[in-house]
Amino acid sequence: MSRGTAVKMARAIPEAGQSLPATNVAESFTPAVAVASAHTFFRACWYCANCLFALSVLLVLYSAVWEYSTRRYLKGFSDAIVPESSSAQEKVEAIMNWISHGPARQEAGPSISSPDRNPTDTLNYASLLRVCGSATNAFINLADSAGLSARRLLLLDSRRLTKHVVGEVLVDGRWIVVDPAFRTIFSSPDGRLLTREDLTDPAVFAAATRGIPGYDPSYTFDRTSHIRIARLWLIGRPMRRVLDQLVPGWDDSAVVSLLLERESLATLLFAFLLVGVLGFVRALLRRYGERRLGVRPVRIRQQFLRAVHAFVDTAG
Repeated sequence: MSRGTAVKMARAIPEAGQSLPATNVAESFTPAVAVASAHTFFRACWYCANCLFALSVLLVLYSAVWEYSTRRYLKGFSDAIVPESSSAQEKVEAIMNWISHGPARQEAGPSISSPDRNPTDTLNYASLLRVCGSATNAFINLADSAGLSARRLLLLDSRRLTKHVVGEVLVDGRWIVVDPAFRTIFSSPDGRLLTREDLTDPAVFAAATRGIPGYDPSYTFDRTSHIRIARLWLIGRPMRRVLDQLVPGWDDSAVVSLLLERESLATLLFAFLLVGVLGFVRALLRRYGERRLGVRPVRIRQQFLRAVHAFVDTAG
């Protein structure tokens, strides 16, 4: 070794008690620590996203079975009380007649103070069929199972609060009004079935409700709504404006009304939306991991195949 080389090495070695510059140590370790932290955080997010995605798939399966069983139950119910070959008006009359004079039902049941949107309850408890909301729920679900288009109609007071709930059903191209709580199909003295627009006329309304025992004259049709999305606090009004722009007339849809009247169907739709959102989040995480961190997460299909191969190998 030459003398010059030895001098350079001696200068490079710090004297006793002298430490390396702190900046150099930090610079040498910071990139590695940052990369390790990023990988740890990514793995945590990836595992959470996968767990939530798996739970959402299970929710889809559960809600699909729930909706299928509810449809089967309602179909059997409607087949027993609604003649399949009858006209739309005859089907409506058959459903209203069953609500009025059907077989004895359980008197005690869920609390009438809490809203019940489960048709397996509203069709079987007499206490719920006396409440406008749950009685309308029973009518709409039976009408849908009988092949009719039906939706709920909220009667509002001057403060835009709901004072009564009735139903509308499509008969011969007209949305006629029925009141399941009072077992009534609104009609004029000459027998013509009435729509919401007809009932906004005070004279027509008075004539149509005159013969209904105990009917509250304040249940007028001057202020109505199908869905009160404004009840969703701060997001209600902006959401309505967005929906009105994107899907004009969305709140008049019988399908949207049915979603509010059948918990199983609403849960199924929510589960499908959740699967879509979480699937999109997983795709974004995978893309970020592969492009920014160089991490290639194992796909679910590959994990499943590995599990199958491991099971086969163990069984063999």
